[in-house]
Amino acid sequence: MPFVLSILMSCIVSAMSTSISTGWTTGFIATWWYAWGASWLVAFPSLLIVLPIVRRIVAAIVDQPARS
Repeated sequence: MPFVLSILMSCIVSAMSTSISTGWTTGFIATWWYAWGASWLVAFPSLLIVLPIVRRIVAAIVDQPARS
């Protein structure tokens, strides 16, 4: 799950960031492809580090159903 999530999230965020900073120019795909690769190299390890912390935070906030 973290692998696929990091691919999709970094793809979407880098596409939006690239389109905002450069616009839909002729070289958009090449610029976005580079930005996505660099983003994913940061996103995947970050997700692996942060995911256990997020799980603990969510578990503390959300009520667990009673076990029978």
